[in-house]
Amino acid sequence: MECIFCKIINKELPADIVFEDDDVIAFNDINPIAPVHVLVIPKRHISSVVDIKSEDSDLMGKLIFTAKKIADNSGVSQKGYKLLFRVGKDGGQEVQHIHLHLIGGKK
Repeated sequence: MECIFCKIINKELPADIVFEDDDVIAFNDINPIAPVHVLVIPKRHISSVVDIKSEDSDLMGKLIFTAKKIADNSGVSQKGYKLLFRVGKDGGQEVQHIHLHLIGGKK
């Protein structure tokens, strides 16, 4: 069974996509907690930070760099923003596909 994010990647479910390339896709969170709340995810399914391996280092760096570019383009870079990975049940991870939250536009 594919996860909801894999379905978004495969265009089986709609999403408000703000960035996409061969490795990464980013889209607006459907339940935003700030004016800018974007999820940046790898197109390759990795369940959690717990599951990343050393060969995933470049991909994980790309997630962060992509979030930075989106923050720059959305105008939140000057005042600041949060980057957040939730890891596992106790960390509040709801979808078992690694995703980086970019949260900005308010304190």
